Amino acid sequence: MTSVPRGVLELARRAQRVTVLTGAGMSAESGVPTFRDSQTGLWARDDATELATPEAFHRRPAHVWGWYLWRLCRLSEVEPNAGHHALARWARRADVRIVTQNVDDLHERAGSEVLAHLHGSLRDFRCSVCGQRYAGPLPSASGAAGEAGAEVEPLACAGCGGAVRPGVVWFGEPLPAQAFDAAMDACRDTDLVVSVGTSGLVHPAAALPDLAAANRIPVLELNPNDTAHSWGATRVWRTTAAVGLPALVDALEE
Repeated sequence: MTSVPRGVLELARRAQRVTVLTGAGMSAESGVPTFRDSQTGLWARDDATELATPEAFHRRPAHVWGWYLWRLCRLSEVEPNAGHHALARWARRADVRIVTQNVDDLHERAGSEVLAHLHGSLRDFRCSVCGQRYAGPLPSASGAAGEAGAEVEPLACAGCGGAVRPGVVWFGEPLPAQAFDAAMDACRDTDLVVSVGTSGLVHPAAALPDLAAANRIPVLELNPNDTAHSWGATRVWRTTAAVGLPALVDALEE
């Protein structure tokens, strides 16, 4: 059994409102590759940072669509880990607001409500012209977008006929204002901010723990490695999401 540091447990016990900030490390233990590690097989020749741009979609829409459908297919093959499930349990005893930089849906599949997907979601698609959300069927990722055939022509928007695009935030695009505003509000109006599996290097999301600290709100970091936020955190616990979060929630339930 994993022992929870006393100072960590004390912070969590006092908190009735908890804002949890999650990054790539939260999903890595489920087998979801981090963004820059998501090139394998046919996609190994591509640079993720080059694919995830409006310019790439304009130049090679079928190639970009194929890559995102392939990623969506890989996502369907993994399951939420113990850390995701622990957050859902924590929410049964406290007001837990989840703000994630991840574009997967593992929090939701574990039973949590997500306050804000700061970088969008792989399961959301919208028109690149009018912005209307696309809710229809998608091409089969296992066939059309599998290793054997990467090119998939974008679907057409039912409203204006424009090309449907992945509902994620690409390089060079701003974060969705509503989601980021909700995240900032949650970091100002809370008893505790928990940062899990994020390096603290991706802005503007990286500013959220600092916003909490500036409002004298304690910040707890769960990460196996030093991060850009470690020095300013109230408590640092060198553990992973799938190990630390279940142990913490188990201790709270005792």
